[in-house]
Amino acid sequence: MNRKPLVLPAAIGLLASVLAACGGSDSGGDGGDAIAVGTTDRFTASKEAPAPFDPAYAYDVGAWNVLRQTVQTLMAMPNGGGDPTPEAAEECGFTDSGNERYACTLRKDLKFSNGDPVTAEDVKFSIDRALQIKADTGVFALLSTVDAVETKGDREVIFHLNSADATFPFKLSTPVAGIVNPKDYAKNKLRDGFEVSGSGPYSLKAETSGDDVTKVVFTKNPYYQGISDIKNDKVELRSFEDTDSMGAALDKGDIDMMTRTMSPEQIKKLQNAEDSKIDVIEQPGLEIRYIGFDVEKPSLKDKAVRQAIAHIVNRGELTSKVYGTGADPLYSMVPATVTGHANSFFNEYGEPDVTKAKNLLTAANITTPVKFTMNYTTDHYGPATKTEFETLQKQLNDTGLFDVDIKGEKWDTYRPKQREGKFAVYGMGWFPDFPDAETFLTPFLDKDNTIASPYVNKRIREQLIPESRREADRLSASKSIEEIQSIVADDVPLLPLWQGKQYVAVRDDITGAEYALNSSATLQLWELGRGVGSDD
Repeated sequence: MNRKPLVLPAAIGLLASVLAACGGSDSGGDGGDAIAVGTTDRFTASKEAPAPFDPAYAYDVGAWNVLRQTVQTLMAMPNGGGDPTPEAAEECGFTDSGNERYACTLRKDLKFSNGDPVTAEDVKFSIDRALQIKADTGVFALLSTVDAVETKGDREVIFHLNSADATFPFKLSTPVAGIVNPKDYAKNKLRDGFEVSGSGPYSLKAETSGDDVTKVVFTKNPYYQGISDIKNDKVELRSFEDTDSMGAALDKGDIDMMTRTMSPEQIKKLQNAEDSKIDVIEQPGLEIRYIGFDVEKPSLKDKAVRQAIAHIVNRGELTSKVYGTGADPLYSMVPATVTGHANSFFNEYGEPDVTKAKNLLTAANITTPVKFTMNYTTDHYGPATKTEFETLQKQLNDTGLFDVDIKGEKWDTYRPKQREGKFAVYGMGWFPDFPDAETFLTPFLDKDNTIASPYVNKRIREQLIPESRREADRLSASKSIEEIQSIVADDVPLLPLWQGKQYVAVRDDITGAEYALNSSATLQLWELGRGVGSDD
């Protein structure tokens, strides 16, 4: 037989993904072997990144996927999208008309995975801690509108905001707002290593080799209270050095499912396989890929250089050559399926045009060819990244206007160097903190941004971002959001490249895999169960 991929539908609007219902047994929830899930995400403790799983530090999709299984937040995003809903909280809401006072009441008898009670003071401790530590990843900036946290009794928490922020409930659903046990976390210091103490669906035990995690074992938390229905007792997340070894493990049955990051060739092979006991699930996603520019570096300081690059990059060729049907050209930092998206870069530059690029450089008295190095990570976004940057290099160098080198290195050294400003041009990916346009703009453009960009636009920071946050109706925020995108397209501190789909490959005796990854690339391992395989 020819097993075709299961393609899940996209919904128009705020969230890109609405998952279709699927039959299957939940019989795996009461025992049996652990369900093994493969990933190429690497978790390393180093001098530069000593606390990969500390909610006050972690700010990449891999670490967040670990934390979402273990550390509970007051709010959470429900399956199928929509607005955040109470999770550790029994109820939450704004208590004023200006979106500046937000109150939550914790669930009764909420407990950490070790049986300790979770109190309002623990919530305050966790939020205050992230803001006080102010980790260099920039994750604390998600809580930048918090002015003070007040508690009333053991269950009531009140957030006093320094400015209106209609997106605050979304931010309370992110791991930086995770509730940690104060017994195990210092107030002013990160928790080094790989231990986590929370009240989420699972407790965690990490197996390591040197400074690297090889396996994370998630065991069902008997004290968990929340919106998730846990359909298994144990899940193992196994970290592989590369896509090929992960795929081989799935073929042999050593793992039951694999997700990010699979190569385009691997996806195509699995989709076309005959008589396979492995299903491929294709989902719309909100992952984007972009190039960042250090606007203070000599070669990139003149806006004309960055605009010329924007005139040359051919997204259509890039996506079709490297990713096939797995990615679509993107002309804004805001994905096409998110409310507020505008094709700002296409509006500004149109189709690739070398003559326009040359005229820009000539008018600005820029000596050509302009020399610089484009940096990329070799092991964080999948094996196709190298081909992607070779393609971009060729596009630029073939014009004669640029002399571009490319250089790749592993994520554990790449990311700290990027934050320290050691790269003039660098490739990055982004998975949304929450499904709203703000999370594709503010993290890169506001003060304390996650990429430590020196680019500053006062209108964006002082007027447009605050304006967009004030709007509870996110459609009403579109005017401010669209103007931000237009300014970015003109100044080009960032160059969006593509928006990607998501894929899961799973053995056919595993149920719930279609729910195991939402549109923001969040793993929901509690959805997985072990049923009965078939050849249907």
